[in-house]
Amino acid sequence: MATGSNIKTYVDGAWHDGDAPIMRAADHGAWLGTTVFDGARHVDGMAPDLLAHCTRVNRSAEALMIRPTVTAEEMVEITWEGLKRYPPGTPVYIRPMYWAIQSGHMAIVPKDTETGFAICLEEIPMAAPEAASRLTTTQFHRPILADNVTNAKAGCLYPNNARMLSEALSKGYDNALVADAMGNVAETATANIFMARDGVVFTPVANGTFLSGITRARHIKNLRADGMEVRETVLSFQDFREADEVFMSGNLNKVTPVTEFDGTHYQIGPIARKARELYWDWAASAP
Repeated sequence: MATGSNIKTYVDGAWHDGDAPIMRAADHGAWLGTTVFDGARHVDGMAPDLLAHCTRVNRSAEALMIRPTVTAEEMVEITWEGLKRYPPGTPVYIRPMYWAIQSGHMAIVPKDTETGFAICLEEIPMAAPEAASRLTTTQFHRPILADNVTNAKAGCLYPNNARMLSEALSKGYDNALVADAMGNVAETATANIFMARDGVVFTPVANGTFLSGITRARHIKNLRADGMEVRETVLSFQDFREADEVFMSGNLNKVTPVTEFDGTHYQIGPIARKARELYWDWAASAP
């Protein structure tokens, strides 16, 4: 089921219009979930950090014992070819992906002799700047590297995120603020998280339980370059209840303000607005 519309698919060395089939029933990725992907954005002719996203999907593949077959630079070139199939200015979500095809030992370990690769482009508008999210808690938490592939953007991790989101929706909220195995705040079910208090910006320290996002890193760098203090540290749910403002950071919409966490309300604050402004200023000036 597509997320967006006007889909273009790159598979088997060529671009195709539409949501082309890419996987067979007996592929290791189809029945054992050995899939990885990444997500980048095309907005107003820009594709910020596209190379970084393509580089990360290759790292994710290696973490899942899938052999990368396309260099990050080749992926960037293929992606720009696909983007030319859209009218100028079309907002597009860019998703390169790999999956294992053949089974190895005990049918569980994937063979690295053959790898599936595709890029999916979907037209998805950017959310309005004032579009906000309301968060709650969830009984589910982020796994650790010892029991799951938290060092990869792997499809097999997302059923856990789906449980988090489903629980949040059942409580009347949009998303969940999620703890790690130690009970400290890690991220939301879909994005990294920031908060601000007394003019200082805080974000959970990357501890291996969640992907420290490319857009997250860009916000930290931009805010620090603008003179703000940004601390990566251990944060509790109480810290978020005492925050002046909270916002999410993800590739799909870059900055999403948070207006509530379980009955604690926030205004859409100046730091979230500044983070968005700095991001697009950087993107427009990036080579």
